[in-house]
Amino acid sequence: MRVQSKAISFKGQNIFVGIDVHLKTWAVTVLTESGGYKSAFTQPASSKSLFEHLAKNYPDGIYHAVYESGFSGYSSCYELRELGVDCIVAHAADVPTSQKERLAKTDPVDSAKLARELRNGSLKAIYLPPKERLGDRELMRTRQTVMKDMRRVKSRIKHLLYNNGVQYPERFKSSRSHWTRTFIAWLQNDVELLSQKRMALDMEIEELLHLRGMVLKINRSIREMSRSDVYKDQYNLLIGIPGIGMITAMTVLTEIVDPQRFSSLKKFLSYLGLIPTMDNSGDTVKDGSITPRGNQKIRRMMIESAWTTIRYDRELAASFGNYSKYMKKNQAIVRIARKLAGRVWHVFKYGEEYKKCQLE
Repeated sequence: MRVQSKAISFKGQNIFVGIDVHLKTWAVTVLTESGGYKSAFTQPASSKSLFEHLAKNYPDGIYHAVYESGFSGYSSCYELRELGVDCIVAHAADVPTSQKERLAKTDPVDSAKLARELRNGSLKAIYLPPKERLGDRELMRTRQTVMKDMRRVKSRIKHLLYNNGVQYPERFKSSRSHWTRTFIAWLQNDVELLSQKRMALDMEIEELLHLRGMVLKINRSIREMSRSDVYKDQYNLLIGIPGIGMITAMTVLTEIVDPQRFSSLKKFLSYLGLIPTMDNSGDTVKDGSITPRGNQKIRRMMIESAWTTIRYDRELAASFGNYSKYMKKNQAIVRIARKLAGRVWHVFKYGEEYKKCQLE
């Protein structure tokens, strides 16, 4: 007579899942809490399929999952969380990797590495903003993309003019007069190229005007967004800081979302990438240039804003002058950007007006 075994149950046990995410398939590794059992498989790129597999093979377990940040964004993480899986997204550069794993890099190896480090507790999760804020962040990022496209179009137009030997009239000798309505009207009506065919130039001008129209539309939406109940109080505090305008303030608000996630100014500056690289070995201590890691969108805006700040803030103007005595100006302005970021952090985190907050 055959004895029927009791149903398998992982009640109260942690189940660790490493996922190597691709467009059509996921490589998945599952580890039990003890590490005594490991399962590796490939499945369709579906959060629901993964959850069904876990529920069937590891019933009643406490599911934890991780995948590396990349093209897929956060959608899978949100979906898994809604299904009851404690999912995080990790920065690929922060996942401990052995030399063997680097030399034999495969999807199963990557998923096994993630599952192992998740079980070991060595992974730090990337901050996931609330889903309802993602559209605001995407709008700000779209604006940056459109602005970059517009700079490229302008560069192509100028290159085309140079190739055709076009000389600027006296009224456009200053670069500040370029890209005004008058300048564009001159491009459209008066510029003569070596060939009488100017379709390439006309198409570039058309694209430029289209991109400018997009920027104006986006700017109107950002202005309306800044007046909404979600942002208006924090926005008004940020633009009270000299050098911080609408775009910088809204970029800070939509990228950071919650200032309380930074327990110290140092961590905030690290997030922006405004801290120097370090080489500390024995008796040798060297500070390098600013770290390549960090939120480059905010960092770039902080540096651009710093050039404006030194025109209106006497204290930072004096600091810039002192720094410039022993370093290049583009290095000095990074120091000012770091100080400016400190003021932004204090105002944002503590909700104090700029004039009342305690400055470093």
